[in-house]
This record gives sequence, C-alpha cells and structure tokens, in this order.
Amino acid sequence: MIQLWVVLLWFAACAIQDLLQRHIANWLTFGAATLALLYLLWTGHTWLGASAAEGGWALLIALALTLPGYALNKLGAGDVKLLIALALASDRLMLLGTFIGAGLSAGLWWWLAPKICSLLNPRIIPPVPECIGEPSKKLPFAPFLLCGFSLTVLCIP
Repeated sequence: MIQLWVVLLWFAACAIQDLLQRHIANWLTFGAATLALLYLLWTGHTWLGASAAEGGWALLIALALTLPGYALNKLGAGDVKLLIALALASDRLMLLGTFIGAGLSAGLWWWLAPKICSLLNPRIIPPVPECIGEPSKKLPFAPFLLCGFSLTVLCIP
C-alpha cells in the first residue's frame, strides 16, 4: 500500500511540474526509472509487486505506445520517460489503464474546456509570463496521465 502512495506522490509531482512549467525534470523521470530498475533487478519484481517479466512487457508496451507520439511531436520526452518509469515500477495492466484513462481524461477535457471557458468572463485576460523563450503550445499530458493512473488504481482491485 505504501508503494502505491509513493508512486501516486511521484506522479503528482510530475503532473504539477508539467502543468506549471510545461516540462518534467529529468531527475524526476530518470531518477524514478533508475530506482525502479534497480529495485526490479535487486528483488526480481516491480515496485508494485508484479513479476520482472510483467515489468519487461510493460516497458515494451510503454515504448510502443509513446515513441510514435514522440516522433510525431505529439508527446514530449518527459511523458515518454514518465511512462517508462511507470512501466518499470508496475505491470501491463497498470500501464495500459493509465494510458487509456489519460486518453479518456484528455478527451473529456477537450469536450468540456470550451464550455467552461465560455462561461468565464471574457474580459479577464491571463497575465503574460515574462520569459525569454516562447512557452510551449502543447497541452501538458502528465496531469491526464495522473488522472488515468488514479482511475486505474480505483478500478483495479
């Protein structure tokens, strides 16, 4: 149970950073993936208790699902690394549930966001951040992955 809370808190940290900065730090993703891999090699099972083979299959599935999106510039590298770390820490069912739940959450957001924004006062203009570079136009995906992970944890006994 504590392992699940650790993964949930890590996921929340990644999602918050992605939401605020449109970037997930390498120490969060590579660090978690490294720790999950070391734990897997040391104990013979993933952080959440699945067999090493399940972790390996989850890793292959994570790569198959994310690398095409990264190559087409639809997913960021942080999202790819986040799902790789999750795969090494969990199993196929958790990874697929997270990915499917993230897709459903993103679809719901795309459907509801225009309706919610039209209800807000149109005279309110968000402040422009004073930064040298252009902010990313991509919608951060890690918060949707957090929603998918949370839904998966709630739905899988």
